Amino acid sequence: MDFHLHGGSPSSSTSSSDHHRHSNNNSALQVPNGHSADPMHSWWESISKARSRIQLLSSLLPSSPEDEDPISSLADTDRPARSLLLSSAAYLSLSAALSSPSSGSGDDPLCHWLYDTYLSSDPDLRLVVLSYLPLISSIYLHRIHYPASDSPVSLSGFEAVLLALYSSETKARNGKPVTVSIPDLSQPSLYQSPDNPAKPSNPNSKSSKPLVGVMSPPLEPQIAVKSTKRACIVGAALDCYYKQISQMPSWSKLDFCKFATDWAGQSCPCTSEFDQKPENVVAKNGGQENNNGFGDDIRVEADEIESVAERVKDLDIENGNSAEVGEEDARIPLPWELLQPVLRILGHCLLGPLNVDEVKNAASVAVRHLYARASHDLVPQAILATRSLIQLERGAREDANAAATAAANASGSNANTPSKAKKPEILLVSK
Repeated sequence: MDFHLHGGSPSSSTSSSDHHRHSNNNSALQVPNGHSADPMHSWWESISKARSRIQLLSSLLPSSPEDEDPISSLADTDRPARSLLLSSAAYLSLSAALSSPSSGSGDDPLCHWLYDTYLSSDPDLRLVVLSYLPLISSIYLHRIHYPASDSPVSLSGFEAVLLALYSSETKARNGKPVTVSIPDLSQPSLYQSPDNPAKPSNPNSKSSKPLVGVMSPPLEPQIAVKSTKRACIVGAALDCYYKQISQMPSWSKLDFCKFATDWAGQSCPCTSEFDQKPENVVAKNGGQENNNGFGDDIRVEADEIESVAERVKDLDIENGNSAEVGEEDARIPLPWELLQPVLRILGHCLLGPLNVDEVKNAASVAVRHLYARASHDLVPQAILATRSLIQLERGAREDANAAATAAANASGSNANTPSKAKKPEILLVSK
């Protein structure tokens, strides 16, 4: 498999550059600042590339004679790449092919298509590749940690796609770590005006520098997926997914939440630690049930989460090998460099205002499973992060329920308020 991590094939890039040079010399518009630009030519070239990629993908997927090809028809739209990204039928078809037992090898044509498509300059085509990253990473990690005993399949095709994403993230970071500013609690904040500000012990000393925490160290270029760098490479690829998560379709987010639940392992009572505590509610009220119905709301919410978990299990793609990603033994190692981007993505799925309820509920299940996993593994960072997400999600749900109750009460009061009788209308007619 001849993958080039820093660009397409030399012959294609050369011919493309020659064609672009001739087109600039002949038909491009000259702009006063010396640059050449032809918006119509650029737009049509982007459309042509997207259509050719879609037609190639349609030829690689198995055809069904009874149904119309859901992918080839997308090439005739005004924005073919965007149509491919937002097509659930195309997502299911390509996902089923990627989940086949022979997928991910060095000669897999779908991996070639994903690799070449991500290296294209069309941002919508790159988003299409990113939308399949949850499925690719899940199948890849599962087969790495649970290889087939009879005939293990080479995964160099999946690794080439992951390395392409890793290389783009390495280039974007430019050798710098990902940092976050930590406020100094000894200094007053912007929203605080102390009555008696503390004077520094040494008047000549300069103000303390802001504390900086390193979230991710600088990335080193990689030409192969080594076992010691596997979690870092997959985590960097998930960072690419997180940067564009607002553009991802809902079914891609749902798949990620389901796979994160599988990675955490089997369910245990720790997953409902924040949802079902009726004994504490009774104890606080002297043996009486809480009159505000908060305990009932918690039990109802826990029942909803259990039902959502059952629905998420049914999201597996129905094919011969789809069960491998949703089996009970899908628990995998979760080092911090892999768990950190996973929690970022789940945080968006939990709290993103434009996410559908199915995505939020599936993310809620995943975060609780990861909290249970972190509690059993005794990982302080993971426990703190997952607890924070759970508390934020619970607060958001309570605020939403309170707003809905207030709106319902307001509409009910307006409906019961008697309206004043309207005065009869007087029509003025000219003689």
